[in-house]
Amino acid sequence: MTLLAAAVAGRGLVDPATPVFHADDEALLRGSAAFETLRVYGGRPFELDAHLERFAGSMRALALPAFDADETRVLVAHVVDAAGRADFVLRLYRTDHTAIATAAALPDGLDAQRERGLALRTLDVGPPTGLLAHVKSTSYALAFAGRRDAQRRGDDDVLFVADGRVLECATANIWWRDGDVLSTPVPGPGVLPGVTRGVVIDLAGDAGYRVQKGSFTLRALLTADEAFTSSSIMELMPVIAVDGNAIGGGRPGDAAARLQAALRLRSES
Repeated sequence: MTLLAAAVAGRGLVDPATPVFHADDEALLRGSAAFETLRVYGGRPFELDAHLERFAGSMRALALPAFDADETRVLVAHVVDAAGRADFVLRLYRTDHTAIATAAALPDGLDAQRERGLALRTLDVGPPTGLLAHVKSTSYALAFAGRRDAQRRGDDDVLFVADGRVLECATANIWWRDGDVLSTPVPGPGVLPGVTRGVVIDLAGDAGYRVQKGSFTLRALLTADEAFTSSSIMELMPVIAVDGNAIGGGRPGDAAARLQAALRLRSES
């Protein structure tokens, strides 16, 4: 990841190559930092209020020093002004020492991947603890280990399950469609309440779909008409296979395309 801009609380803009974390910061020692990742469209952070609300909840759950939304918005304004491009990735971090905002280029190949669709590989992680339910922290070791393992086996990403119940992907929520019904796991232990997930729920009705949230078996996903993931950076990404089993004939589906188009329209409003 190449940074375009960085801002630090109390310092303002800094050289993106400048070290900004202390060696004794719990963020490095324990992975106990709160963070948010969101997309900036046309110089405007998308769903910033929702991200700041979740950011505050994560800070409380991790017992981090308070850093209010107005202070965070100042950091966001610094990096948005300095990034020098219309669309990019905005990240926010709160550690026990400081608060930081960064801007980085979007990953390459997202549109091409959307045309192909994702192949997922399941990983059963057992019943997850509820202690950090709804918390977005920097402790992503398991998520990225699962993704690397899936990629070594020829797939694109990991899909976590617990005793046969569907949870989420490494950095995205999972959805599937049967007829006009969209299903997605309810937030809780092992399932983050994704901001883009909330946007999809808002958009679904106008697109002609009903949404059901609950605890679902893997079989429900495997027999669906289509599937897709939702996340701030990758937006909506079709899923064409799980564990080598084709979903929806192994092709990206209509709901993913329609909701992706609706998401982009919302980003322009």
